[in-house]
Amino acid sequence: MVTLARPLARLRSDAAFAAALCKSQIQASVALRGAFWSSAGFMLLNDIMFFTTWWIIMSRFGDVRGWTLDDVMCLFAISAGGYGAAVVTCGGTHDLARKIDEGELDAYLTQPRSVLLQALASRTHVSGWGDVAAAVGLLALSGRVTLHSAPWLALALVCAALNYVAHGVIAHSLAFWLGRIHTLARSIWEFTISFSLYPPALFEGPIKVLLFTLLPAGLVAYLPVEVFRNPAPSVVLVTLLATLAHVGVALSLFSRGLRRYSSGTRFGVRV
Repeated sequence: MVTLARPLARLRSDAAFAAALCKSQIQASVALRGAFWSSAGFMLLNDIMFFTTWWIIMSRFGDVRGWTLDDVMCLFAISAGGYGAAVVTCGGTHDLARKIDEGELDAYLTQPRSVLLQALASRTHVSGWGDVAAAVGLLALSGRVTLHSAPWLALALVCAALNYVAHGVIAHSLAFWLGRIHTLARSIWEFTISFSLYPPALFEGPIKVLLFTLLPAGLVAYLPVEVFRNPAPSVVLVTLLATLAHVGVALSLFSRGLRRYSSGTRFGVRV
């Protein structure tokens, strides 16, 4: 018990710090009313226009390899909701590679808190609220949200958000080794977002393997939506383990990369 006291205390401290950062980012995102409504509104409109394509397809064909309109609504909602929550609370993921390449982590290295948490929470993207609004609307239209399914929906959204952030950290952490790859890292992240909006039944063979590895749409959307649609113990367990593994890989890769960071002090760094 004595040996676990310090790690547990650090975990509680980091969890409290992360919660405080998330709260401050949410408050910052709604502070500027004009920017908030315009950015969120345009993103909501973009989501509606994109989903209209699926509505037309489903109205004509009924289903796509067993996926009905309600199923696609749930997939789109969990993907968009998870992404929206990720960029509102951890908007710094978008330009993490640039910060690494240009030495902007120096300011975080002097603080007694996690460098990664500070970097991720350094920005918020108000447009994420538009994705969250789209998710709420689609879930309401799907008719799948009940008192029984609400906890599974919450778990699915949390897993989706964590996987989005983890994937972004992995892609952007490559800048520690490859240098100026900001555009490439964002492209990898955005490709994953695009694939996560399509039913997994459309993909087979090597492409499906790709969607659970290099472009992990399977982790950010397909597994979480199954938790909501079919919360069997095996599905929930696999999703939780996959999410924890994904987050673990992201933390490990950033930690290893931070040791190679060429600017600022490396002493006393906590990831």
